[in-house]
Amino acid sequence: MAQATLVDSNLRLVFETGVNEKGEPIFKGKMYSNLKHEATAGQIYQAAQALGALCKDPLYTVERTDRSDIMA
Repeated sequence: MAQATLVDSNLRLVFETGVNEKGEPIFKGKMYSNLKHEATAGQIYQAAQALGALCKDPLYTVERTDRSDIMA
């Protein structure tokens, strides 16, 4: 039976930086590496809100990316 081992977690904050000539929003992302594997969604969201408050552009979304090694 195969098993997955969590290797790496990253946090990405996406900010809305303005609009283009068509009136569509422009987004810019900021990546934070080495997120603690034990971090809950609530803890990540709280940290993202605190980091977002330090930026001039409004926080649009918060993303977590996990990478795992799968072995037999």
